[in-house]
Amino acid sequence: MVLTYSLIAAAVVIIAVAVVWVLNYRKVGPNQVLVISGRHSAVAEPDGRSRRVGYRLQVGGGTFVLPFLETVEVFPLEVLSVSLRCPEVLTAHGVLIAAEAQGQVKASAEEYQMHRAVENFLSKGASGMTYVAQEVIEGHMRAILGSMSVEDIYGQREVFASSVRQAAKADFERLGLELISFSLKDITDAQDYITSLGARRIAEVKRDAIIAQAETERDAAIRAAGYRKEGDVAKLQAEAELAKATRDFEIQRAEFQASVNVRRAEADVAYDLERAKLSDELKRQEYQVRLTEKELSAKIEKKEIERRELELESTVKRPAEAMLHQKKLEADAEAYRKELEAKGRAAGVKLEGLAQAEAVKAAGEAEAAAMREKASAWREYSDAGLKEEVIKILPELARAVSEPLSKVDKIIMVGDADGAPKITGQVASVLAQLPAVVENLTGVRIQDLVNRQKTPPESAKDDK
Repeated sequence: MVLTYSLIAAAVVIIAVAVVWVLNYRKVGPNQVLVISGRHSAVAEPDGRSRRVGYRLQVGGGTFVLPFLETVEVFPLEVLSVSLRCPEVLTAHGVLIAAEAQGQVKASAEEYQMHRAVENFLSKGASGMTYVAQEVIEGHMRAILGSMSVEDIYGQREVFASSVRQAAKADFERLGLELISFSLKDITDAQDYITSLGARRIAEVKRDAIIAQAETERDAAIRAAGYRKEGDVAKLQAEAELAKATRDFEIQRAEFQASVNVRRAEADVAYDLERAKLSDELKRQEYQVRLTEKELSAKIEKKEIERRELELESTVKRPAEAMLHQKKLEADAEAYRKELEAKGRAAGVKLEGLAQAEAVKAAGEAEAAAMREKASAWREYSDAGLKEEVIKILPELARAVSEPLSKVDKIIMVGDADGAPKITGQVASVLAQLPAVVENLTGVRIQDLVNRQKTPPESAKDDK
């Protein structure tokens, strides 16, 4: 319970302090100064001395003000406009004039001068500063007007304004103020002195203008005549120089043209010579090309003749020899077949007679011998029959190979003049391969059969 009361009391104290802080925290803008009175502070003077005062300043921002101990006031720092009018002022020459001016003042930003401004104008405010500044500037303005002539005041306004600012500077520093700008707006007089100055000046200006115009016209005429003279001389000189330049140009152009003509003639001659050389060289090259073409044509024709001879040999001669050899083989095979048949019949008759003669003596032995002779005859006959059958097959195979060509009505050859000999050569080549085909199919070589026909079998020798 005690702890709870302590916490509540602490919270109340914190809230109270926060409220007091909020209520006593004062803030101002950057164009204002907080003047907090109640505590002492030190101010440094320009001469190095430190001055003790009973207030402190806060330029812009905010600060905490101790309740019951300090009070707060706001001092302005913005720029204040001051309108000035001096209705009757005697100038250095005794001319009575009226002058109007405009100025801008504010409290100085320097710390020691700001303290002076606060001390001088805190209770008076902006209006007090404006009034005092106006009085100070007007006094110095009258003093400067009285020390200058109307002509100087009118013609040298910046000098006049600078003199006023310089004269009022010390007073403004003691007041803690700053004269930011000052300018003379207008000056007038009741005796038309300034107007008379203007009329006299206008007359002088008009006189000077007339004289200046006459002098200008005179000078212009003199200068115009001189310029015309110089222009004519320059024109003549330019024409002479132009004529000279034209002459030189024509001479140089003639020289250049002559040189160009010489070079052109030399180039033409060199061109003709080179063209003649090139023409001769071209003719020699053409002759060499034609000679080479003829040599190549002769070689090609020779190769073509050799190729045709080889083709003729392969397509006509070889097939004819093959056919002749085939006919010979067929004739030999037929003769051999007939010889075998005759020998077979003779052997059969002989065996039959021996069998009848010896039938009584040894029927079994005769029969066995007859069987052996018969087996031998059959063996010989089988070889002869095989030869006959193989030889019979060859014409059939040849007919089967050439039969498709017999069914062709017309053959059109495109792009090859030697097409027909090639076809016959291909047929002959196929026919020449028939013995190899027969050997692959039956295992019998036709050449072996022919050799056997030339060499009689052993039985025939025995019969003889």
